[in-house]
Amino acid sequence: MSLPLDLNASTTQDTKPTWKDAWQAQLERWYAHPSLYRWSLANPLTRWLTRRRTRKLFDLMAGFVHSQVLLACVRLDLFRQLYQAPASLAELAHCKNLVPSVLQRLLLSAVALGLLEHRSHGRFGLGPLGVPLAQHEGIAQMIEHNHLLYQDMQDPLQFLSNAWSGGMADYWPYAHDKPTATAPEATVEVDKFTRYSQLMAASQGFVVQEILSSYFFDEHRCVLDVGAGKGRFVSELAAHAPHLQFKMFDLPPVLALAREGLHAKGLSDRVSLHPGSFLHDPLPQGADLITLVRVAHDHPDAVVLQLLQKAYDALPLGGGILLAEPMAQSQASTVRSDTSVDAYFHFYLLAMGDGRLRTPDELMAMMKAVGFSHVERVPNDMPIHAQILLGRKSKCLPSDLEKSVN
Repeated sequence: MSLPLDLNASTTQDTKPTWKDAWQAQLERWYAHPSLYRWSLANPLTRWLTRRRTRKLFDLMAGFVHSQVLLACVRLDLFRQLYQAPASLAELAHCKNLVPSVLQRLLLSAVALGLLEHRSHGRFGLGPLGVPLAQHEGIAQMIEHNHLLYQDMQDPLQFLSNAWSGGMADYWPYAHDKPTATAPEATVEVDKFTRYSQLMAASQGFVVQEILSSYFFDEHRCVLDVGAGKGRFVSELAAHAPHLQFKMFDLPPVLALAREGLHAKGLSDRVSLHPGSFLHDPLPQGADLITLVRVAHDHPDAVVLQLLQKAYDALPLGGGILLAEPMAQSQASTVRSDTSVDAYFHFYLLAMGDGRLRTPDELMAMMKAVGFSHVERVPNDMPIHAQILLGRKSKCLPSDLEKSVN
């Protein structure tokens, strides 16, 4: 392990055993009893539970095969082709230059996973899970991108010993940038910035829609988007809220890619570009709302606190910060989310660099630590894409500062 990693706060708590611990230990002993499995299958009241747990365990074992079926369908462009019209096995085999008996295995596997479905006259069409893949290019790009992660994790124990030596870490040019590093544009090829900027723009659509449908921007006049990339979020927010002005802050090579697209969309007069690195440079002032969209989880705690402090310093009194990204499920949280998101992002961020998946409570504590008040969650419909937090810079002086002034 070549880099120090932050620990999740919940894993470092030293607490005494509780009644819940004792109950869970008793459940483990019951589960391990050889006769319980046979009894649970014979009992109509428990049979469903045993079957469900067995199926979930099998899904864990078969998960890699499922992901490869998905990747193969994406690489064969089956979803977009079948979106145009259903096709038979013979037609698809001829089009894809594959042996029909081999391709049939892939198609039947995709049907079993809900990606495809049988149609009349022996044809195949899109299943309920295949339709989004035909309509949203960003999903297919992320599936292709995940192949880097699967390659890195071929030997999971080797991966845990040196998680940053694989293709995923090399993909993100800023992942290991430290305050003492030289300017990124002098050390990293421009094509790397182009590559990851295009992926971020293509895959950001669902997160953007969660923000636009969950938060009202009417009270704001100028938004600073930090880590703005090619401007996907700013472009869609500009159409959603025509009264807003914008500032975009990101690395110089990234904003160079964004300039042409903003001009083509007629946004040059509403958006000002501010190249820099939030590791080394202050954030530009003048905005009354700062947005961090899928930024914090890429970085360690010290960098996140530094970024939040710079955001606080750049905002006027009464200004706000909006943070949106995938978040871990808190043990004490009453908001339940899909824990498979946690499992995925814990390893994705480990392979990527030194960031980590944080709970909303951890992020809100960080926001409060740098001075933000009225920190709260913004409810949204699809937490699997992102959860949203809002913090305010109080219009009143802190009590200790107020006393010193008086």
